Amino acid sequence: MQLRWPRNMMVRSHGRKQSFPASPRYTAEMPRKQAFPQASSHKVFGHPQRAGLYARVSTHDQQTLPLQIRAMREYAARRGWSLVRQIKEVGSGASQRELRETLLAAARRREIDVVVVWRLDRWGRSVADLVATLQELQHLGVGFVSLTEALDLTTPAGRAMAGLLAVFAEFEREILRERVRAGLAHARQNGKRLGRPPSAAHKTLEVRKLYRQGISKSEIARRLEIGRTSVRRLLAKRKS
Repeated sequence: MQLRWPRNMMVRSHGRKQSFPASPRYTAEMPRKQAFPQASSHKVFGHPQRAGLYARVSTHDQQTLPLQIRAMREYAARRGWSLVRQIKEVGSGASQRELRETLLAAARRREIDVVVVWRLDRWGRSVADLVATLQELQHLGVGFVSLTEALDLTTPAGRAMAGLLAVFAEFEREILRERVRAGLAHARQNGKRLGRPPSAAHKTLEVRKLYRQGISKSEIARRLEIGRTSVRRLLAKRKS
């Protein structure tokens, strides 16, 4: 409520006009709406998100590398993200992805805000590996986008999809455990010895016999196919 003074009132008295100030009155004003600027989804504290691109191809299929890079750069430009890392890796599917680790290290140092890949199999070696890295990125507060699968972990729908991937990863691990147990059972049925290979201790008598014949420790190790350290240890036990 605000106190306002209206204009002077005009009163006609005995044919003459007289003016005098009117008494104050209270008038109500509707509060004005405050316009709060909405932060864009691609902004973090007023700055564009920093994106790290990861492209990977196999040793025998390097033609898609420029395609991956171009698609990811165009997507980042549409989202208004700034590019701070661009990783290109070439290798087989089973090999360790060393350059991917550099991008993860940048995420741990908070140097990037989102990771962009062309396809999920370009990032993870298996479902379990994929889920483990996605969980680490989510714990770090770093987003993840896969263009081919339209997976965007910066959205609620994308995070729900990541939960389904975790279920499939556990299913994959359970299948591997069942296969290992079945393989061990089959080996036992065939009489195969399981566990660590036998140590050099069962060759103690042979080592001592050859040493008494004047054969050097290196030659004993070569003949019996054991390490020279093992030969010295077995002979030291005899002296003690």
